[in-house]
Amino acid sequence: MLRRTTYTVIGVLILCVMLFPVYWMLNASLQPSGNTLTAGFLPLHPTFSGYKRALDEQGGNLVTSMIIAAGTVVLSLAIATPCAYALSQFRSRWVSVGLLAILISQMIPGIVIANALYTAYERIGLLNSIPGLIVANCSSAIPFAILILRSFMLSVPPSLVEAARVDGAGLFRAFVAIVLPISKNSLITAGLFSFLFSWSDFLFALTLTTKGGVRPVTLGIYQYLGTQVQNWNAVMATAVLSAVPAIVLLIAAQKYIAAGAIGGAVK
Repeated sequence: MLRRTTYTVIGVLILCVMLFPVYWMLNASLQPSGNTLTAGFLPLHPTFSGYKRALDEQGGNLVTSMIIAAGTVVLSLAIATPCAYALSQFRSRWVSVGLLAILISQMIPGIVIANALYTAYERIGLLNSIPGLIVANCSSAIPFAILILRSFMLSVPPSLVEAARVDGAGLFRAFVAIVLPISKNSLITAGLFSFLFSWSDFLFALTLTTKGGVRPVTLGIYQYLGTQVQNWNAVMATAVLSAVPAIVLLIAAQKYIAAGAIGGAVK
């Protein structure tokens, strides 16, 4: 009993240390205008002026990030899902080669990919565009989604697809009607991580946007710091607003993430 209590206390202390930056960000966003870095531990006189200013000046960047993240999820799942199913069902020596190539692609530094995409985008006119950022974010999201989805689809019994084929369904219809509903948990998990990859992206946004027309919120906060050194409440309010979608999605999809992560481990 004493050991369990000790572990619980240690766990709570570690959790408090990890969550303190989040609390301080929220606390600073509610402080009056000025240098809120020296504010007290409690917002005794809270104000929402920072949030109003953040929405006025960074609201468009939040919408841009949402569009890019949603587009990344859709494109990533559209490509990764059939690829993962093929890699899980086909029995060929080339499957191992394909998986090795996917793993290697995950090890390539992001700055290398960003520089290569900059040269290509400059030639085809995708710089400073939302489609360009969606494709760039997919370069990180698709390999990860393939690995997540394949680990689950390995447990899908081939007899289910064969039964659908016997009933007259084609390959595509059997895939859509049988495989996708069974893989719901892993699809939600892969989609959520694709969203988080895109939502938190800074490197691609910084490299592939040279004008202010398209500016995700991560880049907006970075550029915001230079002009708001005396108005940290607006900066912190922007950070809080940018964290809300990720927190809401993680809470809403928690049970699906747990099921999707271990789904391929048990047959």
